[in-house]
Amino acid sequence: MRIKEQTKKTDVIIIGAGAAGLMCAIEAGKRGRSVILLDHAKAVGEKIRISGGGRCNFTNINAKPENYISNNHHFAKSALARFEPSDFIKMVESYDIEYYEKTLGQLFCKDSARQIIDMLIKESDKAGVKMHLDTTVNNIVKIEGGYVVETSVGQMIAQSLVVACGGKSIPKMGATGFGYEIAKQFDINIIKPRPALVPLTFDNVTKETYAELAGVSVEVEVKSNTAKNSGQFREALLFTHRGLSGPAILQISSYWAEGDSITINLAPDTDVLTTLQSARQAGSKQTIVGLLSQFLPKRLAQHIAVEQKADATTPIAQISDKTLIPIAAAVNNWTLTPQGSEGFRTAEVTLGGVDTNELSSKTFEAKKADGLYFIGEVVDVTGHLGGYNFQWAWASGHAAGQCV
Repeated sequence: MRIKEQTKKTDVIIIGAGAAGLMCAIEAGKRGRSVILLDHAKAVGEKIRISGGGRCNFTNINAKPENYISNNHHFAKSALARFEPSDFIKMVESYDIEYYEKTLGQLFCKDSARQIIDMLIKESDKAGVKMHLDTTVNNIVKIEGGYVVETSVGQMIAQSLVVACGGKSIPKMGATGFGYEIAKQFDINIIKPRPALVPLTFDNVTKETYAELAGVSVEVEVKSNTAKNSGQFREALLFTHRGLSGPAILQISSYWAEGDSITINLAPDTDVLTTLQSARQAGSKQTIVGLLSQFLPKRLAQHIAVEQKADATTPIAQISDKTLIPIAAAVNNWTLTPQGSEGFRTAEVTLGGVDTNELSSKTFEAKKADGLYFIGEVVDVTGHLGGYNFQWAWASGHAAGQCV
């Protein structure tokens, strides 16, 4: 390949100015490496900007390897051990960014996600990183001792090339499958990408059945009935016009596959059958709806009573087990099969990606292509909801940044 005279030469080229790419650029620059950071967007860290409702859930203090999904569950251990939540928190505190713990170890900026972006930009500037935004990568060619990258602003050449351009989630923010295309160019295996941390949808009949509950939220415990090692998640569920959302559903969606069923306990702190039977034995004059409303939103209690054909006016003292048992099951053991998910359009992250067996867990360098690295969401490592995916971005970017 012909190298042009005006070609920009650098030690490291990073494609993708998101969380992982920025962290990698900072770490490489700190080591004295010359770094060019490319992105087709007009601004850096667009997903950081919209995350956490604009406050950026930048890490989770409980982040551990078991909070991540991958075909190789050992892969994430090394990077996560070498850059922990406390390491990123130190950087945040050094910039006097105020933050708070919301729930379950999730840390958010008190003010704005923009503070995290500004911090990373300043760190990049200090590390001497050169950014080229609104720049398209047109071609990549491996040469002896490095890579030539043809871009919309000219030809560039580097010893190390880092792919940090994310997955396919939230395409309106500019997400594409470009990172996978680069991997395929170098014969690197891809675990089929699919949406994760995404709302689940109903078929038309089920959608109509639960339409009246849109907007109702309740704390639940949810589990997948087919996925291995999915565990259980206890968080809020939200009924929507299309199906189910809320943190609990987003969590289980990462383990769900088309055709799978899930089981939801709508009252995880209550044995509903025992509670109903005790009320009957005590001669309670409450109705089914009245009693269910003690631990469920009233609209949901009414829906379950109607669905199970329970008389809305009969005192519970007069209701037999024949009616109580299916009502209790509808609350404590609601099993359903979602039709699908809302897809990459609303998915917070991408499941699957570059096969971790193709990469070094220490450096993130591709085994088939010296000097080529893959980090962040483009890799087959997906965190649970709640700051875990940002921690993976920081940790994988930090690990590669020590080696590129």
